Amino acid sequence: MNPSQELTFSCPVAEGEEGKDAGGIFESIESGPSGAEELAFKFALNTINRNRTLLQNTTLTYDIQRINIFDSFEASRKACDQLSLGVAAIFGPSHSSSANAVQSICNALGVPHVQTKWKHQVSDNRDSYFVSLYPDFSSLSRAILDLVHFFKWRTVTVVYDDSTGTGLIRLQELIKAPSRYNIRLKIRQLPTETKDAKPLLKEMKKAKEFHVIFDCGHEMAAWILKQALAMGMMTEYYHYIFTTLDLFALDMEPYRYSGVNMTGFRILNTENSQVSSIIEKWSMERLQAPPKPDSGLLDGFMTTDAALMYDAVHVVAVAVQQSQQITVSSLQCNRHKPWRFGGRFISLIKEAHWDGLTGRVLFNKTNGLRTDFDLDVISLKEDGLEKIGTWDPPSGLNMTESHRSKTSNITDSLANKSLRVSTILEEPYVMFKKSDKPLYGNDRFEGYCIDLLRELSGILGFHYELRLVEDGKYGALDESTGQWNGMVRELMDHKADLAVSPLAITYVREKVIDFSKPYMTLGISILYRKPNGTNPGVFSFLNPLSPDIWMYILLACLGVSCVLFVIARFSPYEWYNPHPCNPDSDVVENNFTLLNSFWFGVGALMQQGSELMPKALSTRIVGGIWWFFTLIIISSYTANLAAFLTVERMESPIDSADDLAKQTKILYGVVEDGATMTFFKKTKISTYDKMWEFMNSRRQSVMVKNVDEGIQRALTSDYAFLMESTTIEFVTQRNCNLTQVGGLIDSRAYGVGTPMGSPYRDKITIAILQLQEEGKLHMMKEKWWRGNGCPEEESKEASALGVQNIGGIFIVLAAGLVLSVFVAVGEVIYKSNQNAQLEKRSFCSAMMDELRVSLKCQRRLKQKPQPPVIVKTEEVINMHTFNDRRLPGKETMA
Repeated sequence: MNPSQELTFSCPVAEGEEGKDAGGIFESIESGPSGAEELAFKFALNTINRNRTLLQNTTLTYDIQRINIFDSFEASRKACDQLSLGVAAIFGPSHSSSANAVQSICNALGVPHVQTKWKHQVSDNRDSYFVSLYPDFSSLSRAILDLVHFFKWRTVTVVYDDSTGTGLIRLQELIKAPSRYNIRLKIRQLPTETKDAKPLLKEMKKAKEFHVIFDCGHEMAAWILKQALAMGMMTEYYHYIFTTLDLFALDMEPYRYSGVNMTGFRILNTENSQVSSIIEKWSMERLQAPPKPDSGLLDGFMTTDAALMYDAVHVVAVAVQQSQQITVSSLQCNRHKPWRFGGRFISLIKEAHWDGLTGRVLFNKTNGLRTDFDLDVISLKEDGLEKIGTWDPPSGLNMTESHRSKTSNITDSLANKSLRVSTILEEPYVMFKKSDKPLYGNDRFEGYCIDLLRELSGILGFHYELRLVEDGKYGALDESTGQWNGMVRELMDHKADLAVSPLAITYVREKVIDFSKPYMTLGISILYRKPNGTNPGVFSFLNPLSPDIWMYILLACLGVSCVLFVIARFSPYEWYNPHPCNPDSDVVENNFTLLNSFWFGVGALMQQGSELMPKALSTRIVGGIWWFFTLIIISSYTANLAAFLTVERMESPIDSADDLAKQTKILYGVVEDGATMTFFKKTKISTYDKMWEFMNSRRQSVMVKNVDEGIQRALTSDYAFLMESTTIEFVTQRNCNLTQVGGLIDSRAYGVGTPMGSPYRDKITIAILQLQEEGKLHMMKEKWWRGNGCPEEESKEASALGVQNIGGIFIVLAAGLVLSVFVAVGEVIYKSNQNAQLEKRSFCSAMMDELRVSLKCQRRLKQKPQPPVIVKTEEVINMHTFNDRRLPGKETMA
């Protein structure tokens, strides 16, 4: 059949009935079968003529013309041919160039032009005889943008088909989004001369573009899906939005179980029973026609174009029903004489209301566009495409998907899936299992995270393969290159589906990967070796009082002794008769010499008596105050002595992060490229910022590659290791030479890492919450953290004192004894010298006599040395000592 061959169909009109002609111009490709629009055009006209419910006294006839696609000249010629026959309206063609040619003729001759394809309308549009049933694409763009916001996409790739030359114009609202919203938009174009999209898909896969909007027809969409499946791009990490309204009619059987996220729109109201009945009738007729090759459509499905054409014919029929005294006349293109009823008829069409296959049909009376419509939001599930929401211009997006019970159906998307799990060796989270037999695969590992992964697998039903991260790092951002490393990088590259390890949830990581809810909370603290107990010195009994206090006590003793001496000399009540039996004695004595006064003070301080008792009130006041002073001092000393001598004090050179920041003698560091390093690197707190400057300036000497290296450095050198508190708790349970210093520097949490946008995250989160509620997380922590334990610290109660505690007092005693011996020797020498002078003999003989008497231990008496001459009484009287004085009123003895 020649593509330009005219097909004219006419139906006989019964007597008494009025006939109205409709013209249809449809494109064909090289003698192919009739398209869906043409079949729907005839199906609608035949339905109206058969039912007689809409037009009781009018029969619609039609004239159908076929043209080659892109042939606008042929379209103009066919339109003129139809107008010469006398038609009330022209339907089609669909291609923009041909449609514009037909539209210009209809505008000139005043004949309504009905379109079911999107047509770009310029701002100064003068197509007053134009209506389109296809939803306005500015509204469709808003619907797509609402979906992007709902899915919280931050990066979007738009892939458009420019076969009609108006690709980007259709998506104006979406293209404007980056300037108004925080969305990064990348635009790519589909190849125009071929359906091979693999090179484009390969670039997108390499660039990790997971959120894609495809603006193309259903045929190209079917090709894209097939090629994406072949390239491994139909996984749960990809999310595609298709702008075609025929997504529901494509064969989705190969993709149902791929896990891919696929969303689209549907305007066909399939939930309405009347619509379903019409579609069923259509399917029966459609199956009689040979299917279009490579369309990608399921056999018998009514496409959106067909449904729109069906509704378009009915809208015109509604206008015909409301028209009165309107006749159709033959029009000639070369005469430029318009149809006199054209303006009235197009107004009736724009005012027509119809609830059709595509919902309610209403037109904008100014431009003839369909701006008010309802869309179903559909998404690919394992059971096929399902409705998950609706969209309409006034209300916007309304997601109505009924979420099934998460507790009973949580395993739906993960059951029997095989996941790649990245991890890292760190006690007690992940460790190599000790075994005499060679182990392989997942059996090589054990630890807290391994148990956690096993529990998650049991709840969600997935299988997993454990892999150690290649570079042995958790994941940090290199600011110079902008590249990530470690497990974070593997998640970003989709080399791993999960990261189950002590991976801290941080702000910078959250921007490139997703995290589950925390399975463990913790903070940064300091690991340092325990200080050795300070062995008390032999003079540790002096420790209860500071050196200053000891000096002040000595000065106080000297001062009180001097004051007591002076007051006793001046007070008359301190002078007394040394011979009570001789009341007539004119000699009185004062015992408080300077040395005796000092001895009194020392005796009181030592809580011993000195056999010197003050008699005067003034001296008793001095003595009482001194006794009270010594009471307080001795009591305080005794109370503090127990604490100093019975407890060996464990003094650490650092007690907090502030102590570390204030010194440079003790080195401190973190694991390189870990979350702890990131914390210090990004902190704004002055103390921690100062610590980071120190660590960064000595990066080679203080940074460690892993936790084990940091623990060994803390154990063997003067090094403080900054790390997670939970790991410190584990280490200190097994190594009694290490301890945690200070409290927590910050607060953080561990979570399971997933690639950005992973559908597994929420399900992992729910499973973790389930484990938490069941107490299994706590039991697993108890299992792996509980060690043999360190011996309890020695009792702080008082215990027997050893030589190492109070040996110094024996040294003081020995020194005092030695000093007394030397003083005694001095006294003997001094006294022997006095006796020798008194008795007028040699010093040696006097010394020998003293020694002879002293060595006779049984004798208590000795001969008092006598002078060789008698001393006169007057001289005796005058020889009173410094402590004696003559009583007043006594005469001098002659």
